[in-house]
Amino acid sequence: MIKFALLGAGRIGKMHANNIVLNSQSDLEVVYDVNNSAAREVSNMHNCKIAQSAEEAITNKNIDAIWIASSTPTHIQYILLAAKAGKAIFCEKPIDLDINKVDQCKKDLENFNVPIHIGFNRRFDLSHSSLKKAKDNGEIGNLEMIVISSRDPASPGIEYLREAGGFFRDTAVHDFDLTRFILGDDPIIEISAYANVLFSKAAKETNDLDTAMFILKSQSGVLCHINNSRRAVYGYDQRVEIFGSKGMIISDNQSPTSVKKFDKNITNSEDPIYYFFIERYDQAYKNQLNIFIDCIKNKKATLVNFEDGRNALIIANAAYESLKTKKSVKIKY
Repeated sequence: MIKFALLGAGRIGKMHANNIVLNSQSDLEVVYDVNNSAAREVSNMHNCKIAQSAEEAITNKNIDAIWIASSTPTHIQYILLAAKAGKAIFCEKPIDLDINKVDQCKKDLENFNVPIHIGFNRRFDLSHSSLKKAKDNGEIGNLEMIVISSRDPASPGIEYLREAGGFFRDTAVHDFDLTRFILGDDPIIEISAYANVLFSKAAKETNDLDTAMFILKSQSGVLCHINNSRRAVYGYDQRVEIFGSKGMIISDNQSPTSVKKFDKNITNSEDPIYYFFIERYDQAYKNQLNIFIDCIKNKKATLVNFEDGRNALIIANAAYESLKTKKSVKIKY
């Protein structure tokens, strides 16, 4: 049984707490949050202890792994504390918003040998991972294009946007990582970014963005198109298409059922797609936990490591540079 300490009891932390408790191979031993009432809510729900500080939770001798779901500015501090304590580490994306801090953290971690997993959950979605496997098996021949549509149902509030770190580092970063996952050993070397504020008052007030498109090129010449929006009135729009010399594969949107309705007014009507990321990627989050536990128990390398988190941030930074300069930007890792 892998015993976890959870740092961060907000929306995403509560979801992770529930998954840890439901998993037969793990247990939630302790929770910590700067908001004591949030920690108490998780404690009452799952009968776990409340730590009075992050250090207390991390250094608890009963703990095998630290699950970091706290605010982004705390991530590096908690990663290093956990590494020093010899604990396995799961950290939600991003590692940090500042690449210089990420690079320093990378150097500091060279002194420790602990598994670190960065929470890019979309890699563990069965449809997306099946698409990747089919590509690797040569089912579409030579990969030539990747097209990703990723649109949130509604723009977040102004308080969230003030802390999130920007559209490219908060939202598009998932798609940068998913593109890297599909490409495998073929790195992204160039990006062109286009973005605007078309509808979100909160984005405008925080000098953020709500709509974006990216064209990326891999080292082998594969062309990748990503389109993002913070508004899709029909639900959480998540589609991936890969195109190659022998055909095409699509990982499509999902809905609660596969029932289709036909009548005199409507042809081929289906249930609405999932409205929120927690529902859409529910199983992906659980798959991710299972794989992380397996890595800990069997001393395997994590499937999304620190370098993956670092590289996704580098791509996001290059995208901002492209947007600012209105030029295509070469990516240097």
